[in-house]
Amino acid sequence: MPLFLEHAIEYLPILLQGAKLTIVVTLGSLVLSTVLGLVWALMRISGVPVLMWISGAVINVLLFYIYFVMPDFGLSLSAVQAGIIGLGIAYSAYQAENFRAGIEAIDKGQIEAAHAMGMGWWLTMRRVVLPQAVKIVLPSYGNIMIMMLKDSSQASTITVAELALQGKLIATSTFQNATVFTLVALLYLLMCVPLILLVRHLEKGRRS
Repeated sequence: MPLFLEHAIEYLPILLQGAKLTIVVTLGSLVLSTVLGLVWALMRISGVPVLMWISGAVINVLLFYIYFVMPDFGLSLSAVQAGIIGLGIAYSAYQAENFRAGIEAIDKGQIEAAHAMGMGWWLTMRRVVLPQAVKIVLPSYGNIMIMMLKDSSQASTITVAELALQGKLIATSTFQNATVFTLVALLYLLMCVPLILLVRHLEKGRRS
């Protein structure tokens, strides 16, 4: 145990730097996926064929394409920026279906009543539908946050030195696999536990 603590004190500063990038990529991707997901969902239910087709087609963009191909078109991104955009766009598909399900769960009678009162489509969405839909989708939204935190390790494929990659680099150079990956697992657990508790709280609030 004393040897483990000695190694932990030595490796933790480097792993914490990786954890910081993990959080940055997760939060950035979460914001982007939320905005895009809501846009895709609204387009899907708009009833406009062109918008519905676009929302179904524009979903999957590979990290490699963004990071390695876009510079050929004069758009150069850092690895962190590419990771955020790639994961954000990829997860916007999950977010879109989550938001769409929440919106479609609202009683159609409320929408008809809003239209009867003279509210347009956007005003009905903003004042009647979305406030209720947000409460419905919150538990699923929390689960998506946890998934994004775990999948942020995919950004290591384009050289983002997040937690998983830092752990691999340290383990490769020191051969202390058990110690390093125990620390990595503990750090992931520390980041996930608040999100898990948040999801449980939201699920209880929804049922009550």
